[in-house]
Amino acid sequence: MKKETIIYILSVISIILISIFLTSGYRKSSEPGTYYEVYLDGKVIGTINSKEELEDYIDKQNDKYKNEFKVKRVYSPEGLSIEKVLTYNKNISSVASVYAKIQNEKPFTIKGYQFTIDNTEKKEQDKETEEVENKNFKVYVTDKKIFDEAVESLFKTYAGTEEYEAYKNGTQQQITTTGTYIENIYLKDNITIKETNIPVTEKIYNDSNDLSQFLLFGKNIKKTNYTVRSGDTIEAVAFANKISTEEFLISNPTFSSENSLLFPGQKVLIGITDPQLQVVIEKSVVKDVVNKYKTIERYDPNRQVGDDAVIQKGSNGLERVSQKVEETNGNITYVKPLSKVELKPTTSKIVVYGKKQVYGVGSTKSWGWPTKSGYTISSNYGYRINPFTRRREFHTGLDIAGTGYGSPIYASNNGTIITAEYHYSYGYYIVINHNNGYYTLYAHMSRFNKVGKVGNNVSRGQVIGYVGQTGSATGPHLHYEAWSGGAPYRGGTRINPWSFYN
Repeated sequence: MKKETIIYILSVISIILISIFLTSGYRKSSEPGTYYEVYLDGKVIGTINSKEELEDYIDKQNDKYKNEFKVKRVYSPEGLSIEKVLTYNKNISSVASVYAKIQNEKPFTIKGYQFTIDNTEKKEQDKETEEVENKNFKVYVTDKKIFDEAVESLFKTYAGTEEYEAYKNGTQQQITTTGTYIENIYLKDNITIKETNIPVTEKIYNDSNDLSQFLLFGKNIKKTNYTVRSGDTIEAVAFANKISTEEFLISNPTFSSENSLLFPGQKVLIGITDPQLQVVIEKSVVKDVVNKYKTIERYDPNRQVGDDAVIQKGSNGLERVSQKVEETNGNITYVKPLSKVELKPTTSKIVVYGKKQVYGVGSTKSWGWPTKSGYTISSNYGYRINPFTRRREFHTGLDIAGTGYGSPIYASNNGTIITAEYHYSYGYYIVINHNNGYYTLYAHMSRFNKVGKVGNNVSRGQVIGYVGQTGSATGPHLHYEAWSGGAPYRGGTRINPWSFYN
């Protein structure tokens, strides 16, 4: 074979081998490479060389969130997954381009804790079912202690700072004469907690003071200023601004009680609370309570009409009352009477009138109290947060508790019973027309007395029924309303029952 031919053949073989080698290298490596596919909510958004590189890039691009929430690292969004794959040639995305896609789709996250609060309740009432607004919600914090500190702040708000610290440290003084002893403080709500990655678009608390304000006022965190006028009292200012005296004291903790004095020109804060949690305080209370004297009316047919005479002045007595009291968010929800000791007896006032008045017509000058002594006003006439619906409302009467389940309810004046029936909210209730322009309503009775029938005339101090818990009631008490100018819901106007007694 010619030398030229051999050289030619060898050259062709070399070209073929080189071509095969180069072609094989271009099409497929001998071993597959390791890459990472990035998925967002199940959809591939890119392939990268390094999982750690993307995670570090996300963290470095979000220093503003680290500064805002005081955390050390920012993480990928919920729904993002990075999976290792073994493959041959692959189109590789830059970390920056993948980051941009993520940023446009979902928020990044930080590590923290999610508290889920469930305080929805239902109450069956007669044939109707009243369900409160569903108040399930979530609170996000960067540290568990932030939530714990905020709750403790709520405890101090409702119990008093010194009182709570003494309870917590076990240094409360036992009651020797009168006073209050906290037995228990707790949250009524069902709360679950889990550690999780929180989207930075959520409201995330890293300060316990901010969280405690939200838990107390909800979205109504901003307070308004009110300038005290001549003659203003805390009760009057609260009523005029549609809040309770308890809410006034929460926003103005420098005042010790609703009886604290105000002066013209003084600036006070008006805050509308919207509690997000239910703080329950159980306590023992021993207090000295004034027992108001009764007025006894006598009639002398020999006297002229208008020729009235007080033949015995009345004087109030004093009783030492012991009770178990339950409060929810500062409002009394249950009172259990324990004991009552007379410290000073009452002296009844005796008035003699000329000519006996028409039976069934009440006096406009003298009204009897509708329950036994030793009572507690668990809710006053005015604005409050309804313990069932947890909505702000106007409370239309006095809630008189502490006399015990089944204790007597008295007609507060002479009159005629015009209503005696059951209502899903009032429970068993009676309305009396006093035939003097006024009407009174008595609700939540356990039962009526024999005289408690429509059309019956009753006299002041006569038992018309017994204290109960029917209808919408958190505990045994009398809900007592006063109306003028017409019957309840039939042309009458509600008035403050205290106007009969002050």
